[in-house]
Parts: sequence; structure tokens; C-alpha cells
Amino acid sequence: MKVERKGETYDIAYARRAMLVVVILPLLVMYTEAMLTPALPTIQREFAINPNDVSWILTMYLLVGTVSVAIFGKLGDMYGKKKMFLVALGFYTLGVILNGFAPSFEWLLLTRGIQGFGMAIFPLAFSLVREEFPPEMVPEVQGMISAMFGVGMVIALPLGAYVTEHWGWRWTYHSAAPFAVLMFILAWAVLRESRYINPGKLDWPGAIFLTWAVVPALVAVTRAPNVGWGARETLALFGTSIVGVIALYLWEKRAENPLIPISIISSRNPAIVNIGIMFAAFGISMMSQANTYIFQMKPPYGFGKTILQSGLLMTPMAAVMLVVAPLGGRLMPKVGAKPTAITGAIIASSGLALLAKYAPEFPPNHLWAFVGLITYVGAGITLMNISLINVLVFSVPPRSMGVATGANSLFRNFGSTWGPAIAGTVMSTYYILFHPPGAPSWVQIRIPTTKAYEVLFGTSAGIYLFLALLSLAIVEVMKGGKIREVENGGEKEITVGPGE
Repeated sequence: MKVERKGETYDIAYARRAMLVVVILPLLVMYTEAMLTPALPTIQREFAINPNDVSWILTMYLLVGTVSVAIFGKLGDMYGKKKMFLVALGFYTLGVILNGFAPSFEWLLLTRGIQGFGMAIFPLAFSLVREEFPPEMVPEVQGMISAMFGVGMVIALPLGAYVTEHWGWRWTYHSAAPFAVLMFILAWAVLRESRYINPGKLDWPGAIFLTWAVVPALVAVTRAPNVGWGARETLALFGTSIVGVIALYLWEKRAENPLIPISIISSRNPAIVNIGIMFAAFGISMMSQANTYIFQMKPPYGFGKTILQSGLLMTPMAAVMLVVAPLGGRLMPKVGAKPTAITGAIIASSGLALLAKYAPEFPPNHLWAFVGLITYVGAGITLMNISLINVLVFSVPPRSMGVATGANSLFRNFGSTWGPAIAGTVMSTYYILFHPPGAPSWVQIRIPTTKAYEVLFGTSAGIYLFLALLSLAIVEVMKGGKIREVENGGEKEITVGPGE
């Protein structure tokens, strides 16, 4: 079955097949990445490295991925988004396969870097959805993609702990590799090449300036909780990054075919979405870190649950996200993306405020009240995320969709990096010393107190309140059952609706 929307023909049967690929994709990636977290202490022991070194396993993937999302997004616009999607997914699959056979720590870092190139699959997938799906399907599909991020995390944390405990950390990758290969085959067989191609030359100076701007800042944020935010090393890295940002901006303003078009990412809706998604990712990361500790720390500073039990207790939140995301996407063309974003941010902010207020009273006796509140917050976060990505994809010309979604992923990664770093600093500030039973008398570990949770939840609540206010400035892209699209030239708008 085919439908026509304002001169564009869409194949519904193809859209449904492609939806299967793009919806399962974040489930695979979050499964692979979240399974790694419980395995980090085991990897540290095997390679005889210190905790600062083991953090590079996560950092290397993020460093390469943050730069690659922008470069691959641009290449997708130039040569076809399916081609670049398969290249990125090929890197990701190769990295997953090689990670499980790493003979040394240095080899593992190299293969994690290879895997990092695959992070670009997400902006390219968002672009393909926008181009090849009928406009009325896009919000619902984007919602399902967003939901799968949370579901993958919930599934992977307890499963990763179980796999590591019984078969070793390498099997976290061995178990994921067949699914990565299967996803590559499905994507190659099912997806069609994008209908919009924007030929040109890759902006290599822009890529170099982007690396200069991004890498030092991410390294500084990752290391700051250990070496200190005011340490000379940290300040030097931040200073280097600031110079890189200035150089990148000055170059991209004058480049003929910029890697990151300033005029696009600084226009009203894309700018709001990029800032919003960065702060949203920051708030989510802080909340997630607090949740992990409050579930697993011993009473009275937590509920004393295992990793497996913690994952199971987050299942209600995943289930609600699975329902709210596609439902919100389906209703969004009727009620509007802007009201959806504001509602989601207010729900998340109010829930986080309650978590902050009652943090000292939850453990160890009010477990289900805590689970209920984080589920409520998860519903709000889901609504906000799906509204922001839909505002972006309907506010950017299709020929520039790759660079727009790539830049958005770059901002998301920045927020996701800052969140754990700030959370770690807060928990290192508010702590007590705990002597583990059976350990030597001189062994003491730091346990975050409920004050740390108050600060983390309270800060996240403030962030989402700010996002609710920021969302007021969004220029609506859909309402009353109709969706407004930006044409290729970016100057004229057309209106489409499912009834046309």
C-alpha cells in the first residue's frame, strides 16, 4: 500500500518493515553497552589496571562516538544515509566481535574505539525514519525508538551481571555479537537508500576543529572526579577545548560546505532541541546514578538489593516507557509537540522533586513508593524525549537531516558525560566511611548518604523545570491532526495530515 503526502509517495508496507529494524536497534546497543557496566571490576582485575584506567573503556567509546556522529551525519547527507548507516553499523559489529577476544587492555581500548564509530547509527536512523516514513507515522516510531533505550538498559544490567558472574566478561560481547551481525543483515536487506542526497566535499578542517573542541572537554569531564575539578590538568583540558570551540565556530561560519552548519543548528527549534536534549541527558544520567546506588547500598543508605534485583525493580519503569512512548507519539499530532514536551518536563520535575524531598525516608522500608515515583518520572522523561526529537526532524530541511541529527547526538553525549561526573562528585562530597564485615580493620569504603540523593534528585528536578520553561519557546510543528514540514529550501512550509 502506498500513500501520497503533498507530492511525496510513501510505501506503508516498507515503512512497517523498516520500523522493525530501527526500533530493535537501540535495544541491541543499550543491551551491549549496559551489560559492560557490571563487568568493569572483573576487567580491572584481569588486566591488573587501576580504577582510573578502567574508566577509559567507557571514555574511548564516547570520545570516538561523539566526533563520529557529526562526521557520519554529514556523509549520510552527501552519499546516502543507508550507505553510511551500514558503514557505521559495520564498525559497531566489528568492534563488538573483537572486544570479546581482546588479549590486552590496549587492544580492548582500540576495539572500543572501533565500536565507537558505530554510535553514528542513531542520527542516521532518525534521518531515515523522517525521510521514508509517512509524516503521521514518524512521531509514533520515534517514540518507540526512545522507549527501547530505557528497556535495553533495564534488561542488560541484571543480565550483564549474571553473564559476567557465570561465564566471564567476554561473554557479554560474545552473546551480543550474533545479534549485531543479524541487525546488519536485516538493515542491508530491508532498508532503502534515502531519497535526498546533498553532494559535496567533506569539511576536513571542520572535522579537525570538532575533534579539538570535543575530545579535551570529554577527557576533562571524565577525569575531573578523580583528579579534581580545579586541578591544573582539568583546567588545561577545558581551556584547550574552549579554544577549539572558537576555532570551530569561526571556520564553520565561512566554510562552503560546513560539517556543522551554524545556520541550521542555531535556528530556533534546533537550538532549543539541542540545548534541551543536552540538559535532559545530564538530568537522566544523574538520576540513573542515584537510582543505582540507592537500590544497592546497604540500609539505612539504600535498599540493599543485588544488581539482578535492582534491574527487576526497574522493570515497571521500562513497561510504562513502552506504553507511553508510542501512545505519546500517536497523540502528539493532535495535541502538539510543544504541549507534550512541557507536560513531560513538568511530570519529570515534580516526580524528581518528590524523590529529593523524601530521599531520607525511602530506604529501607518504602521500596515500592520509590519504584512508583521513578516510574512516574520515567513516563515524563519519555514524553519529553519523543517530543524533542520530533520537533527537530520536522524543523530541518530533509537534505540537511544527517548533520542536524548528528549534531543533536553530539549534544546528547555531552550531557550524558557530565551527568555521571557530577553525580560522582556529589556522592564523594556527601558520604560516610563504612567498614565491610570481615574486612581488615583498616579497610573503609565511602558510602553516599541520603543527602547525596537529595542533591542529585533536587538538581535533576530543577533541570527539568528549566526544560519545561525552555519548551515554551518551541515553534509548534504539529497540532490538530496535522504536521508541518520544512521544505528543502527551508523557506516554505507545507501541511500534511493523515486524512489527506
